[in-house]
Amino acid sequence: MTGPRTQVLVLGTVHLSELPAGFDAKALDPLLDQLAGFKPEIITIEALSGEECDLALRHPVKYGSDYCAATTLAKTATGLDVPAAMAAVDAMLKTLPTKPTPAQRRQLAALFLAANDRASAYVQWLQLASAEQRAGDGLTETLVTMLGEISQRNNENYLIAARLAARLGLQRVFATDNHTGDNIAYTDKDAFGREVMAAWGAGRGAFDQRETQVQALTKAADLLPLYRYINESAHLQVLAEVNVSAALRATSTTGYPQIWVSGWDIRNLRMVANIAETFREQPGARVLSVVGVSHKPWFDQWLGQLQGVDVVGVEAVLE
Repeated sequence: MTGPRTQVLVLGTVHLSELPAGFDAKALDPLLDQLAGFKPEIITIEALSGEECDLALRHPVKYGSDYCAATTLAKTATGLDVPAAMAAVDAMLKTLPTKPTPAQRRQLAALFLAANDRASAYVQWLQLASAEQRAGDGLTETLVTMLGEISQRNNENYLIAARLAARLGLQRVFATDNHTGDNIAYTDKDAFGREVMAAWGAGRGAFDQRETQVQALTKAADLLPLYRYINESAHLQVLAEVNVSAALRATSTTGYPQIWVSGWDIRNLRMVANIAETFREQPGARVLSVVGVSHKPWFDQWLGQLQGVDVVGVEAVLE
């Protein structure tokens, strides 16, 4: 291969919404400092894209009517549905100057909200001076209130990915989650849940020991040690054992635990493909993928099989 190879760093994360009450986002600052040193040019998150949300809305029989959050308020404010808003975002980003004006950032924030891309809207919001964080340029008071609510949410897409993107001067993050492949057509929903949970329960021994340490680390004023711990290969192995290996070993007349694993594999494959799409036109890019830690072994393996891609060891970045 000639030319630079793409560098992809997968950061496994806990879901911050599950952290103890009183969690202070400043505890993430040392982690953000380390990640900033990697200098990612593209950041991806575990969230559903506006495009997939629009697809789901067009197939309510298959996906239900509440697959994604509604964009009604943003559509009312901008007059744009998700496809039109996505097209408007793409058009605006193509001509955006290196240092956008506050008016341009407010306009982009409104368009991202209409495109069902709340994290990217928050990236724009964070790069506005406090005096400029106001309504105007398509951003209504209703949407300003929505962004204020987003700023209070304990969510890694906002508190890690969006904050880091804003710090680095990036214009957006990329939503790469996918649930089309694990939308399982089971005949008995309750039995499916019981059998999968029973399989996980049977393999929890080593996991419970690790989880005790995880819970202790989540209470610290500095969460960098937590992220070092959960991204260790030993921790990832335990997660894979309880999450997938136990389900594969489970005895079941329905095969539900094994069916769940098939959905898990398909979901990860499609997520990896979505990540690859973000750097398709940027060979040699530095990419950070922020994802629930259980996904990391699958991401590392399959991203590492892509042509022209090197998976960066997260341990060295977090040292």
